[in-house]
Amino acid sequence: MSKKVLEIRWHGRGGQGAKTAALMLAETIAQMGKYVQGFPEYGPERMGAPILAFNRISDEPIHIHSNVINPDIVIVLDATLLSEKITEGVPEDGIYIVNTTKTPQEVRKKLNLKGGKIFTVDANQISLETIGRVIPNTPLMGAFIKATGLMPYEEFIENVKRELEKKFRTKPEVIDGNIKAIERAYREVKGE
Repeated sequence: MSKKVLEIRWHGRGGQGAKTAALMLAETIAQMGKYVQGFPEYGPERMGAPILAFNRISDEPIHIHSNVINPDIVIVLDATLLSEKITEGVPEDGIYIVNTTKTPQEVRKKLNLKGGKIFTVDANQISLETIGRVIPNTPLMGAFIKATGLMPYEEFIENVKRELEKKFRTKPEVIDGNIKAIERAYREVKGE
């Protein structure tokens, strides 16, 4: 990591799993021995309402305890949220990971971005086919690992599997579906 603290902002809608993904990513990265934060922004959220969640990742203790204002990485769970608001505070070389059927070039044009990197993946379709319902959060974690190279893929899969086993010990099909979703998104994500 070139920066001391890597900051991530998740944009989603209530019920899509942004909070769950931010917390699971934090737990998974913590298993690597890094310092992490994973938290949602609470307000009058309800199913379908826009929500935010955040992560911070560092090799040193993190002393910041506020929302992420200038994220290095933005992850968008719902393409209907694509607007100038997504780009607020993001540096010129920021990374965007978007759940959409659009190409990275189409997203770049829609957001009027000159720099940075854009990655797209159809996380809705992947989750429907692997998990059995549209829940884009875990496929986007696979796209995140591919886009950032933050940790070795195999290590990430093992860490996520351990986290899923804590929650779904009696439902191996849920664990298997989520792992397949991550693997597919990792393979299918497109970037520029």
